[in-house]
Amino acid sequence: MQEDFLHYIWKHKAFDTSQLKTTKNEAVSISQLGQHNHNAGPDFFNAQLSIAEQLWAGNVEIHIKSSDWYVHNHEVDKAYDNVILHVVWVHDTEIFRKDNSEIPTLELKQYVDKTLYENYQKLMQSKSWINCETNFNEVDDFLLNNWLERLYIDRLERKSDDIQQLLKASNNDWEAVLFKMLTKNFGLKINGESFLSLASSLDFSVVRKLQSNVLDLEALFFGQADLLNDDVQEVYHLDLQKRYVFLKQKFKLNNQGVLPIHFFRLRPPNFPTIRLSQLVNLYHTHINLFSEIITLKSMEEVYRIFDIETSEFWKSHYTFSKSSKVSKKGLSKSFIDLVVINTVIPLQFSYAKVQGKLIEDQVFNFIRQIKIESNSIVKKFLDLRPIEKSALTSQALLQLKQEYCNKNKCLQCVIGNKLLIRSFK
Repeated sequence: MQEDFLHYIWKHKAFDTSQLKTTKNEAVSISQLGQHNHNAGPDFFNAQLSIAEQLWAGNVEIHIKSSDWYVHNHEVDKAYDNVILHVVWVHDTEIFRKDNSEIPTLELKQYVDKTLYENYQKLMQSKSWINCETNFNEVDDFLLNNWLERLYIDRLERKSDDIQQLLKASNNDWEAVLFKMLTKNFGLKINGESFLSLASSLDFSVVRKLQSNVLDLEALFFGQADLLNDDVQEVYHLDLQKRYVFLKQKFKLNNQGVLPIHFFRLRPPNFPTIRLSQLVNLYHTHINLFSEIITLKSMEEVYRIFDIETSEFWKSHYTFSKSSKVSKKGLSKSFIDLVVINTVIPLQFSYAKVQGKLIEDQVFNFIRQIKIESNSIVKKFLDLRPIEKSALTSQALLQLKQEYCNKNKCLQCVIGNKLLIRSFK
């Protein structure tokens, strides 16, 4: 058993409260269970209850065994001086405050329905892909959809924290933050961190100064990515080399911290050379990209902004040394969708948050315009039950699996919570 289960029982009053008695046979009547504390200190703050007809207001601490009070050294911690009731599953010793006054103890085991405990055990001991796999399809659509929206906002909040770190490192320059996020996304899974290290290796002011010249900007990106060192006797390559030597000296550039760029396990359209040229043309075409992106509200607007291609050389090449059949190499809609999911919406959300604005409804409308992502986690969830097929769903399901299912946090999950309460009732 985990203490989380006892927290769950107490928080939801999932036990018989009609004739509660302490281990000293004193009657207990609960007026307020208290506020659940997820940080350091007692588990529930500001509870109100009556013990032996004496009204008490204070905190409640919960343990599996009474002796855990001493295992956790609460007897010497001032934060626990105001505990008015010790709630345990098994009472195995009396406990005392720092001033040696005894704390009343309520042994919860005898007041909990056996079915609830059995359901909890079955849930936590499940060997399935997720603990509630066999019952996942039994939760009603309204509850599930609301939970998915909350999960998606939680995911955006986590991404917002990462954006705040980038903002701090960029001296509150939102354009620079956008550049780092976009560059990372253009690297996809294989080169994402490498591309981010490239973006972090130079000040965005350099990009601003070179935006009007495609060749200079390409020389900057390819040079920082260490892609100009090969002995290639190609006019375009030689030109970029010369430009990069000049830029490196002019702006005192250093690329020693840039992670290696990879080509393996990538289809040619995703080669880093192609993605970097596309990124260059995006910044060349849109001088004030942040101001455009922060106001986007529809995918039609997004597709117009990201309707860009590579420079001329890359229409007939995937690498510097080998030519290929001439073809346009624009951004696919699926690629742009990923950029919106991982950059545009998180940036809009974080920017609004800094300004003290709430844009949740706008975010929901935006993300629902994007098709559901296809990956193994999403597919397995969809096999369990029909769910709205939008990117909101796929992002929320990833959050659910990673932050709840994988960590056995069924009691903090609305789905697991509902299944247990329903079974108990």
